[in-house]
Amino acid sequence: MAAASWRPCWGRRRGGSALSEALFSLGPEELGSLEDINKPDAKVRLIPLQLQRLFAQLLLLDQQAASTTDLTDSFGWNSNEEMRQHDVQELNRILFSALETSLVGTSGHDLINRLYHGTVVNQIVCKECKNVSERQEDFLDLTVAVKDVSGLEEALWNMYVEEEYFEKDNLYRCGACNKLVEAAKSAKLRKLPPFLTVSLLRFNFDFEKCERYKDTSCYTFPIRINLRPFCEQIQLDDSEYIYELFSVIIHKGGCYGGHYHVYIKDVDALGNWQLQEESKRMTEEKIQKGTESIKEIENPLTILKEILSEEESKQIPVDQLGQKLLEKKGMSWNKKYRKQYGPIRKYLQGHSQIFQLSPDENKVSLKEMYHMLRFGSDSQEQGLESPSQNHDVQWTSENPCTVLKDDTSGSHWFDLNDSKVQPIKEKDIEKQFQGKESAYMLFYRKSELKRPSEAQANPAYRVPDHLLNEMDAANIELQKRRVDCESADSNIDLHLHLGSHYKLYNGALHPSLSLKESVLDLTIDKRKTLGDLRQSIFQLLEFWEGDMILSIAKSLPAGLHLYQTLNGDEMTLSSIGLADGADVFVWNGKEVGGMEVLPGVDHEPVLLNVLRLAGYNEGGKGQHFIESQHVFPCSAELNTLWKVLASPGGIILKNSSGSDKEVENWKVIPEEDMKKTVRSVGLTDGSSVLVLDSHDQSLVNMASGNLTAFTHDISWLQVKNFCGLEAEEKQVKITATVETVMSDIKIKAIQELQLGEELVDDSCLRPINRNGKLLSPVPEDYTVKEAELKMGSLLGLCRGKAPTSTQLFLYFVVGSDLHGGTEMEVVVEETASVRECLNLMLEKSGLPGDRWHLRRIDWCYEAGEALSEDGATLKELNVCSGDTLVITEGKLPPKGFLKVPIWWYKPLTHSGHQQSMPDQVNCMMGALQVSAGDTPTYVQSDIGLCYGGDVEISGEAFLEDLKIQAMTLPSFQELSVPSPEFLRAWTLESKRPGKLLRNNQQQLNEYKLGGRTEICIEPLQKEENLGPSDLLLRVQMGIPGEREYYSSVDLVWDISKECTAWALRQRIAVHYFLPVEKIEIAKYFPEKFEWMTISSWTQQISKRKRKKKQESLQSAPYHLKDGDIIGVKNLLLEDGKDFSTVRDDIGKEAQRQLAIEKKRSLQAERLQNDVFSEGKMAIKHRKPEVPLSINVGVFR
Repeated sequence: MAAASWRPCWGRRRGGSALSEALFSLGPEELGSLEDINKPDAKVRLIPLQLQRLFAQLLLLDQQAASTTDLTDSFGWNSNEEMRQHDVQELNRILFSALETSLVGTSGHDLINRLYHGTVVNQIVCKECKNVSERQEDFLDLTVAVKDVSGLEEALWNMYVEEEYFEKDNLYRCGACNKLVEAAKSAKLRKLPPFLTVSLLRFNFDFEKCERYKDTSCYTFPIRINLRPFCEQIQLDDSEYIYELFSVIIHKGGCYGGHYHVYIKDVDALGNWQLQEESKRMTEEKIQKGTESIKEIENPLTILKEILSEEESKQIPVDQLGQKLLEKKGMSWNKKYRKQYGPIRKYLQGHSQIFQLSPDENKVSLKEMYHMLRFGSDSQEQGLESPSQNHDVQWTSENPCTVLKDDTSGSHWFDLNDSKVQPIKEKDIEKQFQGKESAYMLFYRKSELKRPSEAQANPAYRVPDHLLNEMDAANIELQKRRVDCESADSNIDLHLHLGSHYKLYNGALHPSLSLKESVLDLTIDKRKTLGDLRQSIFQLLEFWEGDMILSIAKSLPAGLHLYQTLNGDEMTLSSIGLADGADVFVWNGKEVGGMEVLPGVDHEPVLLNVLRLAGYNEGGKGQHFIESQHVFPCSAELNTLWKVLASPGGIILKNSSGSDKEVENWKVIPEEDMKKTVRSVGLTDGSSVLVLDSHDQSLVNMASGNLTAFTHDISWLQVKNFCGLEAEEKQVKITATVETVMSDIKIKAIQELQLGEELVDDSCLRPINRNGKLLSPVPEDYTVKEAELKMGSLLGLCRGKAPTSTQLFLYFVVGSDLHGGTEMEVVVEETASVRECLNLMLEKSGLPGDRWHLRRIDWCYEAGEALSEDGATLKELNVCSGDTLVITEGKLPPKGFLKVPIWWYKPLTHSGHQQSMPDQVNCMMGALQVSAGDTPTYVQSDIGLCYGGDVEISGEAFLEDLKIQAMTLPSFQELSVPSPEFLRAWTLESKRPGKLLRNNQQQLNEYKLGGRTEICIEPLQKEENLGPSDLLLRVQMGIPGEREYYSSVDLVWDISKECTAWALRQRIAVHYFLPVEKIEIAKYFPEKFEWMTISSWTQQISKRKRKKKQESLQSAPYHLKDGDIIGVKNLLLEDGKDFSTVRDDIGKEAQRQLAIEKKRSLQAERLQNDVFSEGKMAIKHRKPEVPLSINVGVFR
């Protein structure tokens, strides 16, 4: 929460002064005292007490801004919660709730309700029996739509005037008629609060783009608004319906973050609102008068009243009124006014105090009071006009002349933006109608609420005495601190460097003693004169004799240097430019230590880095040059540098720009520049020059003056021998640059390793990754840079030629066990076909036959997409060097055909009566064992699966054809199934039935079966033809008194009408012939060994709410689908609602043990790989969003 500004900020207190004055009326006897906060038995209501203090500080504290830290501390917030982005409407509601809770048991317990509470009544009227069903709702703020709405009045009209009709297919069930009937639904404001808060729904969600967005369209709202058309009771006095705007909260930014500031009306004239210059104001008034005249002419209210007043019949049809408007203005209502004011009939209804509509709303006339006025007086006319005529803003609210008096003269508006407060004009509010910076919350107060005269310009009005005394004491303390601060601000600290303690060395001044002994610190008022400073130094240095000269000094990299001498003893220190922390050199003005000192900018010393080439130091990227530092005056000629630094015949290069490591930045200083000064050639502190002796000049292209190589680029690569000779364990470092060719590195490595020259033509270099794996060889014509090798990388010298630029180096594995299988290598031309590549790999691995095919490795390091086009080249299929392929058993089916593995499926009982407990656990946790032959293979699981064989079938075949082919498999001969209708087909997912395949006459391609989809076939006892809305469930009844179940049965449930918990309970109760209230049901999650009870809470709510709130079981958290197991408990025979079995307990324990083992292995692997994790950036996880809350004590 940002700091709030002091004076005008108090207007933001909801309702101007009502909330603060209501809080001020509560004394310590009710709220307690902040002094008793640490007493154990004291009831201290922190939130209202801190709000009191904050309001008092805003009103009375003599400072720019008031801190809200104490208030947010009373909320129980820490720094994270204070800085987190939250919605201001959410804060408003939560703060009101916290304040209500804090005031329980005090006279202010109903404070929030008295000020902000209103009610809305929703009614539904039956068109047949006229029965009225109504529901009343309370509100502290009104939330109105922004999308597709032009302004506040249209939004209120849509909410509280427009009716919603139930007709045709959307009928209403009348409680009195007890049938579906046509009805009308409407809402009205029943009770209006003294202070009305309106929240604008500017943030919406785009379901097409799946993202939030902020609605920045134009949304108007009036300074004054008449709420009579939106209220249930309209017979009260006009003043009960007129509200005036006193605050607008504005949001600047987007839907994911932004900034709030607020416009506030200074009701009690406490702020300092400065008017603009008189001439500017008069100019603006002239322009405004001209604009008002135009608006008066263009105002539709004036035109419509004029048309109706000229009619003799005084009442004309609404359509005819639109026609007369077209004749009078030459433009229709829809074209000129509809976009801003809405339809003409709605506009007339919104100004019911002026226009009288017939009961059928087809005719309109002026009300009698306007006929008597006859619109003859300009002043009366002005009084009858809308506020838009008075405020120079296009407001659309019209109010009676008896209410619209300008009783706000002298009240002004302020913009509060954190600690910054500035005055604004009322017409500036119009700028917040639209855009990224636009109005977000509006605050209105009843216009009849008048502030007492004692409150005007009186910030201490109704502030309790104890807070007045606290603020007076705080202001005295603030004034004292300001005086101390002003005095402290005038003091400056000077560092006096004593000339007698310095010596001149290398063109700069250096202390001859320690720095502490050579420099004295002096604090002095900058309003004193230079003579006062000199006198203070004389008093400080009693030993000084002779003249005293004071010079400005500055510490440079080379040492201390002197600049201008201070003259004019009558001038103040601030006027001569002495600032806090300045260095002043005290000397005689001639010499230091017997040596002449040349002050000024022209004699500044420059510290240069001088580089010289050194012998190569094998071992890495360390220094390959000798670096030293030399100081030269900036006015020295380059000839002086050459004489001091270079030997005869040597040359000097300077670094033009950029890094010292880049070759292209070094240029030779030509002979004609030798008479230039150090400064003129751009050499400054820290600049580098390179000195090359005559024997080093081979590195320089003397024709262009450029450096052709540089020792910073020289580094090394490590090469390890993998050729299997006697030098197997030896590893050498080879000097190289990024431009070195890989063949040269190989030759040098063979020489360093003292291997035979025959390896030059029969070896290659292969990078080694951090896990020790040899990667694909690097082409020998590549440079280090082209091979994307980093300096210091480890390479392996291996037998075999490196692939050329047209060849691919591939890894391959045989079988499905990629992690345990042996990885082999092969070099193949990129133009080779898939079949040629496969044959080469089969030959190298020694595999016989032609029942094999190739697959890629997917992102999970598992066999993925098959290379199905045998004739396609590897290049066409985007196979690259370093890729890993898998040789998989089995021939691929022809194009357009599917090769589908078929499993026979039979659900096992979940009871466990047929097996011993160890057998159940083995069945549950056992491994999958599948053979490739025709012999049936069984899978140990909690379901019965028997592998039957593979079926090759066209993708255009029907599901019935697949079932018929499955019936021809050898393993099917044991089963007697008369037709495909006695078979049920499932997809197999993780060795469990997944998706149920319905409709025997549907093509297989329409099921979108993947290339590796497996199908399991379940034999049935009777024919089955499931419809699209039928859900197949496995239902099993619990055995009373035991943690077991009877065998499951198939239950087909029609979910076309509803798929709710209540409907499922009814279906299961009918199946078991049990009362619906005497059963409990739960869904089983076999992968977790858990049961989730399907709740029946909806029995306790009304029928109307049940229809609205019940959600489908196919959504979260149940995700009910075909094949799910539903457990049933008969409450007539047992009371327990525990659905778990002993088998579930064992399964959970087994899973827990597996998780522990996995965690241990991961920890061991992490410890093993810690050596490779150095230098990695830690991942910064995004913190979860936390809802806004305020902690409140208990005071009941």
